[in-house]
Amino acid sequence: MRIGILSSSRADYGIYLPLLEKMKGDAFFSLEIIAFGTHLSKVHGYTLNEIQKDGYDCIHTLSSLISNDDEQSIASSYGLTVLKFAEFWAQHHYDLVFCLGDRFEMSAAVQAGIPFGVKFAHIHGGETTLGAIDNVYRHQITLASVLHFTATEVFKNKVAHLIDTTEGVYTVGSLSLDNIEVFEPINKKVFYDTFKIPNQDYALVTFHPETVSSKDNFKYVKAIKKALEKTAENLFIVITMPNADTLGSIYREEILQLKKEHPDSILLVENFGKVNYFSAMHYAKILIGNTSSGILEAASFGKYVVNVGDRQKGRVQSDNILNCEFEEAGIVAAADRALAFEKFNGKNVYYRKGAADTIIKTIKELV
Repeated sequence: MRIGILSSSRADYGIYLPLLEKMKGDAFFSLEIIAFGTHLSKVHGYTLNEIQKDGYDCIHTLSSLISNDDEQSIASSYGLTVLKFAEFWAQHHYDLVFCLGDRFEMSAAVQAGIPFGVKFAHIHGGETTLGAIDNVYRHQITLASVLHFTATEVFKNKVAHLIDTTEGVYTVGSLSLDNIEVFEPINKKVFYDTFKIPNQDYALVTFHPETVSSKDNFKYVKAIKKALEKTAENLFIVITMPNADTLGSIYREEILQLKKEHPDSILLVENFGKVNYFSAMHYAKILIGNTSSGILEAASFGKYVVNVGDRQKGRVQSDNILNCEFEEAGIVAAADRALAFEKFNGKNVYYRKGAADTIIKTIKELV
């Protein structure tokens, strides 16, 4: 069975990995990676290198991102991605193509496939993120897909409502958590030495723009900088850099300035890769930000999360989430509360055992 895997960022590739590892070892599948988006961006770490290291027989690459990230540039990148994929789908044919999540460039790749009758399987559909325009892109991808692998029953019901049927919709849990119960973090000393983290507690921080009210990001990023300055007085800060979203560059500029002003308290990492990122989460004291990994994955590592703003608003949450607004005092207070807790021992609502096996079994039964 010829399978295409659409991957546009470090984030979706890390989620795909459990499925890709099983498919690579299964003679039933002929696997081809279709890498585009920030994978080919040097500004975002050129993560195509990470894909190539994993030894796939076939990797296609399509470059379509414009360097600027204002609204016009994002729209232009969307259009350019559609054009590139129009040519790609005309030349390449698959039995099934996996797409994941809600990125604008993922939406563009999928939309271009509609006239060609490409059969898409969507992972992580049905979710809601009221503070991000990704909400629109996600539902567009859902409507263009024939198979749907959702993380919870709530999201399965949302997908069924969108497409007017439960046929082809399966709840599998969050794929990124597959085999999390046997995950072994990198040795602490090796990990700390590799990334030059001092031997002390740290907060793992990731912020992305809120793309619904994009102009508010100029205000939000100032609040983030002030809050992290305050928190860094007592806690080392490890920051993973933002995605290629509308006005993501202003977050980058403010984070780089924060590092410049507080070089001994702040570490910036462009791309950890999945094993390193999970290790970073394992050793972190708390998480701060507005990234989906805080909602989907952190509970499985026993971590409390300060979830800021509305970007993840609407997603089902486990009991480890402390929500606050983009306001300096609120972020600092929530971080102090999180630090006062012991390890989170509750349930992760996104975890189901054997997500990758369930997806593979489902596909084979449908052939």
